[in-house]
Amino acid sequence: MKSFLFGCAVAVSAILAAPQVSAQQSFKMRMQTAVPAAADEFKMLQKFSQRVDAMTGGRLKIEVLPDGAVVGAFEILDAVDKGLVESGFAWTHYWSGKQPAAMLFGSPSGGSGLGMDQMSWISWFLEGGGKELYRELFEQHLKVNVVGFVLQPVGPEALGWFKEPIRNMADLQKRRFRTPPGIPGAIYKEMGVPAIALPGGEIIPSAERGVLDGAEWCCPVTDLAYGFHRAFKYYYLQGLHQNTVNADVYINKTFWNKLPKDVQAIFEGAANASLMESIAYRIRANALALAELTSKHGVQVMETPPDYVPAFMAATKKVLAEQAAKDPFFKKVLDSQAQFARQVVPYWVSIQKLNYDVGDAWVKGGAK
Repeated sequence: MKSFLFGCAVAVSAILAAPQVSAQQSFKMRMQTAVPAAADEFKMLQKFSQRVDAMTGGRLKIEVLPDGAVVGAFEILDAVDKGLVESGFAWTHYWSGKQPAAMLFGSPSGGSGLGMDQMSWISWFLEGGGKELYRELFEQHLKVNVVGFVLQPVGPEALGWFKEPIRNMADLQKRRFRTPPGIPGAIYKEMGVPAIALPGGEIIPSAERGVLDGAEWCCPVTDLAYGFHRAFKYYYLQGLHQNTVNADVYINKTFWNKLPKDVQAIFEGAANASLMESIAYRIRANALALAELTSKHGVQVMETPPDYVPAFMAATKKVLAEQAAKDPFFKKVLDSQAQFARQVVPYWVSIQKLNYDVGDAWVKGGAK
């Protein structure tokens, strides 16, 4: 009898364990990126995928694919929506042509004209209602079968490179300047700057042919890799067209819903951890790259003219107000950011001034 009961107990245990075995099934997710394999963003995504693999015990494996492996950069969102790939990586402002408010998530110029920097934008996104509006962007306005996660902040980007110094806005208005397309370019045009939108690979050849007098792209570590110092020698760090920039991952919602709840939670936690890791990486990487640009390549780092900031902010407010008047969702997101800014930016500016004063005193004291 005891033997029979023991056998029954073993059989019952095996039956109860069966669902647990199926719950441990593994998933493979291909991630089509908008960057080449040599890019810092790609390497950080590989690190991210390794973390997710380890944290899920191998239940979610992410294959990071370079630009063009399955589709091109501007086809990524549609490819994820249709399930051609399980996920993708780009910048949400890439989809501004489909819905202009995407710019307020991907690269809100001048902190949306509200004085937000990269850190305060993240605070808005995580704590000020931004994440909910981000979800609404995909579900109701882009209308794609996609779940999005912001995970690589990039900003602030530099004002850019010039062949000759710019002393004031009058000088900048004389320069044929490569800028991002869309709203950032519209802001520069509102400022009277001859803004030209070109792909990154065309910047140096255009400068060498005399088509460009100046150009922006990103920040020291990326600009060094592109070799812009070969065509320009004057570099201005303090720019506002993309002082906040965010790269994100898009996952096909049908695929996402098949993942166990704990795997979903792990992925979201890893994405949030990546926010800080990206900022930490870029602070150091940009500092080292800037030192190399100046010491090895003779680049002169210049101070942005003082009349640039008020001119840019005035133009930004006008361009964004015009867009908000045309698009209700754009207005909804901008209003949310404005409410947040009124609550947070005065405090954040005040406390950051202390950090600036302490660091500035140390640098002027010889940095010893």
